[in-house]
Amino acid sequence: MAKKDYHVVPQGEGWAVKREGADRASSLHETQRDAIQDGKRLAQTKKTELVIHRPNGQIRDSDSYGNDPVPPKDTKH
Repeated sequence: MAKKDYHVVPQGEGWAVKREGADRASSLHETQRDAIQDGKRLAQTKKTELVIHRPNGQIRDSDSYGNDPVPPKDTKH
């Protein structure tokens, strides 16, 4: 089974948390911060990755909550 990451993306006047390949958003939020918090919770539950996008659609950041084969190299956490 392929992993399905969660993405925090702009939608309308707010932000959405969408699972990869899904037609509908998992949740809608007024702020990106709220969407990131909910996306993090979902990604941790499903042991997958959270990809955070900028308002223009570019990837801003990503965090993995799954079983990484290699220890993380980033020092942001």
